[in-house]
Amino acid sequence: MTETSPSRPRPRFQSFEDPSHRKGAERIEALRAALREHGLDGFVVPRADEHQSEYVPADAERLAWLTGFTGSAGTAVILMESAALVVDGRYTLQAPEQVDTGILAVVPLAESTPEAWIAANLRRDQVLGYDPWLHTPDSLARLERVVTRAGGAVRAVPNLVDAVWAGRPRPPAGPVVVHPDTLCGESSADKLGRVRAALAEGGCDALVISDPHNLAWAFNLRGADVAHTPLALGYAILPRAGLARLFLVSPNVDPALRAALAPIAEILPRAELDDGLASLAGVRVRLDAATGAVALKEKIEAAGGTADVGKDPITGMKAVKNAAEIAGARAAHIRDGTSVVRFLAWLDGAALGGGLTEIAAVEALEDFRAAGGDLREVSFPTISGSGPNGAIVHYRVSRTTDRAVQTGELFLIDSGAQYADGTTDITRTVAVGVPSAEMRDRFTRVLKGHVAIARAVFPVGTTGAQIDAFARAPLWQAGLDFDHGTGHGVGAFLSVHEGPQRIAKTGTVALEPGMILSNEPGYYARGAYGIRIENLVLVEPRAIAGGERPMLGFETLTLAPYDRRLIEPDLLEPEERAWIDAYHARVRDALASGLDAGTRDWLERATAPLDT
Repeated sequence: MTETSPSRPRPRFQSFEDPSHRKGAERIEALRAALREHGLDGFVVPRADEHQSEYVPADAERLAWLTGFTGSAGTAVILMESAALVVDGRYTLQAPEQVDTGILAVVPLAESTPEAWIAANLRRDQVLGYDPWLHTPDSLARLERVVTRAGGAVRAVPNLVDAVWAGRPRPPAGPVVVHPDTLCGESSADKLGRVRAALAEGGCDALVISDPHNLAWAFNLRGADVAHTPLALGYAILPRAGLARLFLVSPNVDPALRAALAPIAEILPRAELDDGLASLAGVRVRLDAATGAVALKEKIEAAGGTADVGKDPITGMKAVKNAAEIAGARAAHIRDGTSVVRFLAWLDGAALGGGLTEIAAVEALEDFRAAGGDLREVSFPTISGSGPNGAIVHYRVSRTTDRAVQTGELFLIDSGAQYADGTTDITRTVAVGVPSAEMRDRFTRVLKGHVAIARAVFPVGTTGAQIDAFARAPLWQAGLDFDHGTGHGVGAFLSVHEGPQRIAKTGTVALEPGMILSNEPGYYARGAYGIRIENLVLVEPRAIAGGERPMLGFETLTLAPYDRRLIEPDLLEPEERAWIDAYHARVRDALASGLDAGTRDWLERATAPLDT
């Protein structure tokens, strides 16, 4: 017998409350009233905070409050007589379920960008408002171009959603603590030395760090200001010489962190950022193009400085993990894999027993991870989709949508965890009962693409875009595809979605040894089922006998079996079968010793060679 789900009272990591779209009409009307008061004809509401973060604090959830849409990416444009929510391929099914489509048109990004929708709907002489803290210089330039062509104008204003948001949450005040050098693998002083060398090479005198992920990495700190990612919100000004200055939102700074940073940086309240920027007269300041707000650029220039908008050098440094971070990732994946296997073994019995719901599965997996030790948070809200809900790529279960896991269906669960030594992200699709021939065909095609990425060998300098097609080819052969990237970068006890590296049609950054990415092709039959298979992989050098060029490949970090009931062996090439069998043997060898006898027996069956 396998383990039962742990049952002990503890705080849950995610909410299952229903979205607030029922109030969307009155909230949008309140916003329109504020527009009239300010002499505006429209307002742009991006899903962003002032750092362009994916996960934002409660007081920055403006798009969700206004529309009910809870996805991690999207833009609403509210005009007086029309309104639209533009979302990418991950949310084209979710968004119409969450918003009032009678007042807000859901527009797929593949059909129209926010700028294109504005061009088609904004009339001549109308004025569109925007919050300069929520737009980068590049995004504002795109907005200005399209509005100007339409004969209108843009105007910077304080955020009008905040003006009508009754009961808006207070800013976060989570603890900000030291992340030990033993896990970071490099001291903050040494990291700042590398950053300063990059600034000198680029002809800049200072750097404004606007990305909290980069702030956490550069100063070896972690915080608790947002869900799922251990960030301390704020900024830093790093001169080429002298003390750095950190401006943190949270006043709850551990004295040990102040002491550790005292030789290289002073910690100040976020409210003093304007004074810090005002001191940059005559200074050429690098401002990150991806996360630096228009407001920062304007304040630097108003002080008499020069805003050099470009890449924050920290982003590329952070993406390449050092030996300590890689060791931590491997350790975290063994711990996480043990918990996931316990869950999958439990799920096999619970799903067939009847009565299991999507929320119950999420809670059970959280319990297994918590019992495994050192769990700090889940790395994103778990996607737990049974049957047709699995076809919603970023489905987020709520009390209203919670659905029973039913025999004859597929169940997709995409989850991850934050441990002090690493961040995980894994998706498994499992059969409940006997799968159909179509399910087995589609699953095996997805698996073939997944294995193609795992086995890929490629020259130094190869980008994610150049190998993205490897994951899609088996689906393309059947006239199928999926509408999301194949892989995203992953941080080291930081964001589960970390750039600049990615495996996607738009992945233009060369992959380097030490980068961690996901490998997650999928297939989605709308209204029926979804399939996704995801492991995390580490880019590593790959020696090729007789090869003429330096090559790279992937080490698979994630450890958990694929559902053999969904694999159609006749669709696999011999080398694919061999890779799957070798991976399953590795999973069994790495995890068996940490399992009880019943779960160990389940794992033996789940990882048996495909020809048995």
